[in-house]
Amino acid sequence: MSISRPLVFAAVFVLPTMWCTAQSTAANSSGSSSGSGANYFTPSAPSDILQRSLDEVRITVGNVRLDKWKRGSVRDEAGTNIDAIERDLQGTLPALLKDADSAPGTLTKVLPLSRNVDALYDVMVHVVEAARVVGTSENVGQLQQALTDLEKARVVLDNQIQQTADMQEKQVLDLRNTVQKQDASLRAAATPPPAPKCPAPSTTTRRRRSKPSASKTNSNPAPGTPSTQSKPQ
Repeated sequence: MSISRPLVFAAVFVLPTMWCTAQSTAANSSGSSSGSGANYFTPSAPSDILQRSLDEVRITVGNVRLDKWKRGSVRDEAGTNIDAIERDLQGTLPALLKDADSAPGTLTKVLPLSRNVDALYDVMVHVVEAARVVGTSENVGQLQQALTDLEKARVVLDNQIQQTADMQEKQVLDLRNTVQKQDASLRAAATPPPAPKCPAPSTTTRRRRSKPSASKTNSNPAPGTPSTQSKPQ
């Protein structure tokens, strides 16, 4: 059965590798780990979500009496689609359910199941439309109810996948922040402290000799100037 929806959560598949790589480093940061643990949740087993609606689809398509439908290409196409649904329900889907139930929090296990259920839903839509055109009113009502129940279960599973992806993305961010903080701490501890700066040598300045005062420079009187000393009597 072909798959129509793209793989929307492939970017978070690297989580298991990052978790194993950073787990030993992040273990030392118990406070951060305990704080983020409050946001974790335990996903339900996909079979608990899908099994009832899948059983309803199986019983409903098994009760379709195509011989009571109007003949033509529409009825033939509906018969081909019903055969594909029964093969999927009996062969492919049980194995996918078993793998998803073994690890409901692992997107690589759950996404293949989700894509298969989406494809099953698309085929069921074609069968319901064919029943409205050439089928009996009884088959139309039963097929429509089975389609509605399958749609509800599919939405619940998709919401759980989204919640799982959000949780794992938060785990990646928490681990990245923890590793970056511890790496910065290790780098700071490994960096030697800067060497103390020696004081710059002081320059010795010579004292400038003061100029002699005018009284000292003029101690000898000029010629012709009377001496201030008194002459002996």
